Amino acid sequence: MPDIAHEAAPQRLGTLDWVGMSGIEVPVRLRDEQGQILLVPARADAFVSLDDPQAKGIHMSRLFLSLQAILAEEELNLLVVRQVLQAFIGSHLPISRNASLTLHFELPVRRRALVSANSGWRSYPVLVGGEQRDGRAHYYLGAQITYSSTCPCSAALARQLIAERFQSDFAHRASLSSEEVIAWLQRESSICATPHSQRSLAAVTIEAADPANAPTLIELIDLAERALGTPVQAAVKREDEQEFARLNGQNLMFCEDAGRRLKAALDADPRIVDWRIEARHVESLHPHDAVSRAAKGVPGGLSA
Repeated sequence: MPDIAHEAAPQRLGTLDWVGMSGIEVPVRLRDEQGQILLVPARADAFVSLDDPQAKGIHMSRLFLSLQAILAEEELNLLVVRQVLQAFIGSHLPISRNASLTLHFELPVRRRALVSANSGWRSYPVLVGGEQRDGRAHYYLGAQITYSSTCPCSAALARQLIAERFQSDFAHRASLSSEEVIAWLQRESSICATPHSQRSLAAVTIEAADPANAPTLIELIDLAERALGTPVQAAVKREDEQEFARLNGQNLMFCEDAGRRLKAALDADPRIVDWRIEARHVESLHPHDAVSRAAKGVPGGLSA
């Protein structure tokens, strides 16, 4: 059969940075807490460079078949990403020298409740990928974490209103017993204002120093959730909700605070050589979002 990509001349001569496919449907193999292999649906973006200016195009089917064959047999990790990139380049020599792969999928994780003995499933959007370019390899992991953020400004304003209500209710009293104060605090009318909080999103992408000694996706998610302090919950009974309220009250933050916490946590992990973060607070006060972004600042690396 004719092979137009191989036989026909290009309409114009020239190189291209990347040519390939995005949104390829493919399952990835992951190991669960019991050591069993799970097949999780993913979408892949697969590319090679077109470095021969006289080549008509690349062989997209070769990318597709290499991706399918390797992911069907191997448990997903960054060493497998390296294997796929090498296969992409090997199938396209001499017209391509660089390759790129990004896999996007939802990672199912069972999470314990804050206080009760319950647990439930969370689903985290994640990415696993890498690039082989100019003779150097780069390997990436990413995750999106959903958390709660309570506004420090709103909390201060709420405290002021509560203090004014207290002063108004007891203006005629020179002293109060602890029992009276406790009874006042437990009345719904006394807590006349509450701070606003919102569901918030942290997007974290890191470059691993060594694909053989990289954080796992769970470790990356745990690192970010510990830094933020108030990740959203799965299974919740009343005691869990009360604990979540306590954590929010002791963990007030602007989007700038969230960004700085993530920066510090990522910089402290020697397995991470580069990173990019975004903290997005989906405001309950405004119809727009409050956002902070940052990157480590590696020359030629990830950018905010």
